[in-house]
Amino acid sequence: METERFTSEVVPLGKKLYRFALGFLRDESDAEDAVQEVLIKLWDRRASLERYRSLEAFAMTVTRNHCLDKLRGRHTLSLEGFPAATQRERTEKTPQEKLEVTDQVGMLRQIMEGLPVQQKEILQLRDVEGYEFEEISGITGMNINLIRVNLSRARKKIRETMINRNQYGTETNKNLAGKVLRG
Repeated sequence: METERFTSEVVPLGKKLYRFALGFLRDESDAEDAVQEVLIKLWDRRASLERYRSLEAFAMTVTRNHCLDKLRGRHTLSLEGFPAATQRERTEKTPQEKLEVTDQVGMLRQIMEGLPVQQKEILQLRDVEGYEFEEISGITGMNINLIRVNLSRARKKIRETMINRNQYGTETNKNLAGKVLRG
């Protein structure tokens, strides 16, 4: 691959790779470093990049593997991929609504921390980054059916946990109100 083609096809992926890396690493400077290192790896392999059907999927795979390698050294993995969604949610809301959204997003992030690594990764790629199942398969090397199962399980776990937490508060309030009225 020639320099001009690399510059026009690979370098523009930098922002997407950054968001993806940030979802894993949760630190802006670490994500920037990771993307820089990935771009260097891709540059070093530019002669063999022609053989890949989807350059973007390959770049995402390299980024994923690089981030996972970095995280193995830290022994923690986090998914924080909702700043854009949070910002959209905050526009034209009252202060109370903003607070509720912030609380819900915080709760969502906390729940996602408890998901298995594969589920977090697939949720990030599909629901945050907007990749199609075929693209996720190319990035992760997983079977599409396995991707669907993991995504379904992740969504179900999040939904159930959110419902349980919200109902807990409701039930607690009902019980307290009942005791006060009876007591």
